[in-house]
Amino acid sequence: MDNQVREEEVEIDLLELFQVLLGKIGIIILSLVIGAALLFGGTKFLVTPQYSSTSMIYILTKTTSVTSLADIQMGSQLTKDFAILATSRPVVNNVIDGLGLEYSYEEMVGKVTVENPADTRYLKITVEDSDPELAAEMANEFADATADGVAEIMSTDRPSIVERAVVSKAPSSPSLGKNTVIGGVVAALLAMAVIVIRYLLDDTIKTEEDVTKYLGLNTLAALPLDGDVEVKKSARSKSTSKTKKQQKKPKNTHR
Repeated sequence: MDNQVREEEVEIDLLELFQVLLGKIGIIILSLVIGAALLFGGTKFLVTPQYSSTSMIYILTKTTSVTSLADIQMGSQLTKDFAILATSRPVVNNVIDGLGLEYSYEEMVGKVTVENPADTRYLKITVEDSDPELAAEMANEFADATADGVAEIMSTDRPSIVERAVVSKAPSSPSLGKNTVIGGVVAALLAMAVIVIRYLLDDTIKTEEDVTKYLGLNTLAALPLDGDVEVKKSARSKSTSKTKKQQKKPKNTHR
């Protein structure tokens, strides 16, 4: 029995909470719009867009046989090793010198991502930069420097570059639409959280129903507020004055 009463109380509280949020729907929508607008403006005008370009290398060469790879347990592992080689200091320094850049080794490594798709002999080298043309040039230079490093280490032919990087026309980050949606949703959730917290902390008794619900007492009488008394007195005074005027009739003179 007690559990049933508690469940009913929880349901009533949730229903009231929903009604409170519904009553503040205007504030929630306004917060959503403001949050979305702020993050849209911040992303559009304050964040520098980044562009990415990707080049691709096929590691196996004409002089690399499957037998020799099996003997030294290379295959996919070989490609993973060369993925590490692509961001090694000699390769990165060759890229910096080849393009005449002023980046440090750490800065350049932070711009490049090397991936090896599962069960393949391919290396995907992606470079991200605020300059789309420079990003493509760096990706191609990384591919050349990595291929030269592989040929030198393996004492074999230079691996083939199967795909050259092209200049990207659209930024890869940040996502304007995604950030706008996130800003709106976060602002709306914050507004709802504030409304809920204020509702939960408000323990004042506002209606006769609150007396019965929260205190378990019956209401014997309700006293009007001072404002209501003054309004009623004013209305009663006006009504009395009007009645007296109606009762006071002018005297008619007969000739």
